[in-house]
Amino acid sequence: MNIQNITQQYLKLFPGDFSGNTIQRQTPKMLFSTVKPVGFQNPELILFNDQLSQEIGLGSFNKPDLDFLVGNRLPDHIQTYATAYAGHQFGNWAGQLGDGRAIYAGEITNAEGKITEIQWKGAGATPYSRFADGRAVLRSSVREYLISEAMYHLGVPTTRALSLCFTGEEVVRDMMYDGNPQAEKGAVIIRTAESFLRFGHFELLSAQKEITTLQSLADFAIKNYFKEIDENSPKKYHEFFQKIAKDTADLMVAWFRVGFVHGVMNTDNMSILGLSIDYGPFSMMDDFDLNFTPNTTDLPGRRYAFGKQPQIAQWNLWQLANALFPLIKDTEFLEQTLDDFSQYFWQKHDRMMADKFGFEELLEEDANFFQHWQEMMIRLRMDYTLFFHWLEKPDGEREVSRFLQEVSYLRYEPKHEEDLRNFLDLYEKRIGENTFSKEHSIALMKKNNPKFILRNYLLYECIEDLNKGNKEKLHQLWDALQNPYEEKHPEFSRKRPDEYDGTPGCSQLSCSS
Repeated sequence: MNIQNITQQYLKLFPGDFSGNTIQRQTPKMLFSTVKPVGFQNPELILFNDQLSQEIGLGSFNKPDLDFLVGNRLPDHIQTYATAYAGHQFGNWAGQLGDGRAIYAGEITNAEGKITEIQWKGAGATPYSRFADGRAVLRSSVREYLISEAMYHLGVPTTRALSLCFTGEEVVRDMMYDGNPQAEKGAVIIRTAESFLRFGHFELLSAQKEITTLQSLADFAIKNYFKEIDENSPKKYHEFFQKIAKDTADLMVAWFRVGFVHGVMNTDNMSILGLSIDYGPFSMMDDFDLNFTPNTTDLPGRRYAFGKQPQIAQWNLWQLANALFPLIKDTEFLEQTLDDFSQYFWQKHDRMMADKFGFEELLEEDANFFQHWQEMMIRLRMDYTLFFHWLEKPDGEREVSRFLQEVSYLRYEPKHEEDLRNFLDLYEKRIGENTFSKEHSIALMKKNNPKFILRNYLLYECIEDLNKGNKEKLHQLWDALQNPYEEKHPEFSRKRPDEYDGTPGCSQLSCSS
């Protein structure tokens, strides 16, 4: 594997601890600590993303270097490290955090000059592991590998996954935090992103009053990732925060479009580039529910429920604004930018919903239409993805009783038909106000409504099979997720089966998932 063009800008520019010591500790005034992957004796390759490898500049391989993929053998010129950051977790200041399971190889530059960061996840302890071992289990690794690529193909900004490997060892985890730890198969993934910088990196430096380093980090980010900002502008930090807020709002709209619930939107899990990052107790939504959270740790408050995600994103941006205040020093600007977040989000959200319904223009009365639709979806417990799949069907194929049986999670009763018919009548009246053709409307819907989403029950089945040595479902899901707007695998376009209601690792997940 040719990795000669990997650089390590971060180590050259910022203060760090070069001791290589993995003992978990505070590292004040340091943005990273050098640390090596632990190494594994009997690794096994599960998946390698050859397309991504070519895109980022690693090249194509008949046989990828397994030792590099798990961190066993590293080129002499690479010094691996983990970064320190801070954050608010479930609304509370948590102080110093950091890459507890992630170890950076550095950055690679492709032929077009695009820089991509590469890191292992699950390759051993770092100073930021917080009394854990830095390993990852197969369960969580498969989930992150597949969902990050699924989100990419859905058109949602995200980190990506290069490789997935068994480590050949077992890792003990208490999946539901209920005092019943179990040994599980260990795994390592390599994930990539233009940058893994988080809100928490800036929070850490601001909290420690390391303002010179805070400014250096902001300048580094602007120079490398915000090319549209003039480095010499006296308002560059204003524009920096404004762009982060906009990209974060765009991400929330994208999550709403496909029905994604992150599950743990702490500030340390928020990307400054508006990427979906750190996939833990996530879920694609089955039945539409604004109050749905897949994270058992988030109960009963449901801070990170589906419908609250934009509100939490704005709250997290407030924390970033506080962290950047020493650079911006403009309270009125920060408050206005944060106030503008809501208006911008709802404008983008409503246009997105109009696209999902196939509306040519967004009308003033559409706010009432969307409210009526939400209430109907909740009453009838309609599957979010399947609902739009059925709505795209020609009128003659939209038989109401079958619509309900295939899309609703309620036990079918004839009285539900009137409720659905009333909405469909309202929809037909509204779509009749389009000036373009019905075919044009359907094409707009098909572009914005996926046929395939990576449901938790499918991931659960895949992981169960992998633990038994069967990779067939894994390869089927990998094939399906690459074409989510086509019904290439109709067997996956169905409701979550009843037997998975309440199943740990399927309907219910924890932060260790």
